[in-house]
Amino acid sequence: MNKQWWKESVVYQIYPRSFQDSNHDGIGDLGGILNRLDYLKNLGVDIVWLCPIYDSPNVDNGYDIRNYEEILDTFGTMEDFDKLLDGLHDRGMKLVMDLVVNHTSDQHAWFQEALKSRDNPYHDYYIWQDGTPDQLPNNWESHFSGSVWEYVPHLGQYYLHIFSKQQPDLNWKNPEVRKSVKKMMRFWLDKGVDGFRMDTINFLSKTDGYPSVEGVEGLVRAHRYYQNGPLIHDYLKELYRDVLVDYDIMTVGETPNVSPEVAKLYVGNDREELNMIFQFEHMAVDSGPRNKWDLIPWNFVKFKEIMSKWQTTLHGCGWNSLYLSNHDQPRPLGRFADDGVYRVQSAKLLGTMTHTMEGTPYIYQGEELGMVNVRFSDISDYQDVQTVNLYADLSAKGVPHAEIMQKIYVKGRDNARTPMQWSRDRFAGFSDVQPWLGVNPSYLAINAADQENDPNSVLAYYRTLIQMRKCYSVFVYGDFQDCLPEHPQLYAYRRTLGDEQAFVILNFSNQEVPFWSPDEINLDRYKILLCNEELPQNNNEALRPYEARVYYYKEDGDQ
Repeated sequence: MNKQWWKESVVYQIYPRSFQDSNHDGIGDLGGILNRLDYLKNLGVDIVWLCPIYDSPNVDNGYDIRNYEEILDTFGTMEDFDKLLDGLHDRGMKLVMDLVVNHTSDQHAWFQEALKSRDNPYHDYYIWQDGTPDQLPNNWESHFSGSVWEYVPHLGQYYLHIFSKQQPDLNWKNPEVRKSVKKMMRFWLDKGVDGFRMDTINFLSKTDGYPSVEGVEGLVRAHRYYQNGPLIHDYLKELYRDVLVDYDIMTVGETPNVSPEVAKLYVGNDREELNMIFQFEHMAVDSGPRNKWDLIPWNFVKFKEIMSKWQTTLHGCGWNSLYLSNHDQPRPLGRFADDGVYRVQSAKLLGTMTHTMEGTPYIYQGEELGMVNVRFSDISDYQDVQTVNLYADLSAKGVPHAEIMQKIYVKGRDNARTPMQWSRDRFAGFSDVQPWLGVNPSYLAINAADQENDPNSVLAYYRTLIQMRKCYSVFVYGDFQDCLPEHPQLYAYRRTLGDEQAFVILNFSNQEVPFWSPDEINLDRYKILLCNEELPQNNNEALRPYEARVYYYKEDGDQ
């Protein structure tokens, strides 16, 4: 058993702009996070992951970085950052920063130099193709709509941007780029940062020649040509060898379009690359073949198959990250369970799943309260560049307003970015002035203050979940067996570690479902560690709608 502190930890993700405003400008900041550290400590989390707080024009809310070694003044100062880092460490928590090095802002000094001439030393920091205004280099579609190529007339060249045109991609083939990135990483690690979440890290290596996707008309996502590219592992091994190996830190890479077998190349115990990755296979169960906006009903059996496959394939040779939501994903309740009548049960059920599987659990701010998606009526209420661009693109193609808004209600990124719901006070206790993004009206019913002293709240349940995982190693290191892969309503699995056994059964439906357990499990010997409803009278009682139960047994020992 390869034990590591980051395997035994629980991570809490903060979207700083939406967490807590401390200086009365309607935007969350470092001071606000500092003021809420005791809340995080009481929740029981070990690591805080901050979305970008670097100097940025904020076209993509901080993922377009203008200066990697300065704090955006909206969030505070470097002194504020140092106080936050000390505050976390004083409470026994660690801090993970976002590392965004596939691209920079177009206002970064490197790109401003690159624009001056083809001969400028920084020109080769980015990816360019010769061309004319009327002929795109290829048919690749940006993740934020439109082409990935932007023409610069005075250079007679296009630059590549997989995301917005204000986010030009770095040229990782240039050793000076890699040298600059490594220097920046050491700057933060030497300050005492405890790791990195690496944004779109498997995008760094592009296929030579930037070939068009064949057999399609119009623009199309060309993932095969810029994800998991030919040199990606060379780059990651270089970062590990030249920087990461010198620090006791945690790394997690954002890597869309990877299978468990491909994941082993990133997180294998002997690979010397990353500790874990964020995979997106389970995030695509309600998406059609084109992209995430291509909505289809989610398939529960397929979802289980994906989750279980990642559990068993990486066991013993790599490590999973466990998440159902983040700043780029909608709130999970209406997506994977019920955000209405059974909202509380559903929030507890989904939390039970992510905290009883093998891997490091991630909680996205508000998830521990059971926060839900928002439905703003007008596109002007949305701030996310991806959402705004989608609306403009589809409107220009004649798609009706209601149809576009439905896509946004289901998958829009601002669903996760509405202000944290702290109380019933005006603006949900997030700020005392109008926030940068509208508050979800649900704050009157869903907020931390109401849940703080309620033993039946989602918040109280999450505290129990986190403590349970810390007390029973079987949930961290045990092997995994999916016991009911084809059942249309139940997800039942067993965790085993030496003489410890845990059996988890989850009802993903709004109906009562007969209980089931494997023949080899004698429930009379098991106790219920946790249940998101009142404890059943008998261990094998039928499961109520969205009920979760966790059973535990230890041979010849205390339970």
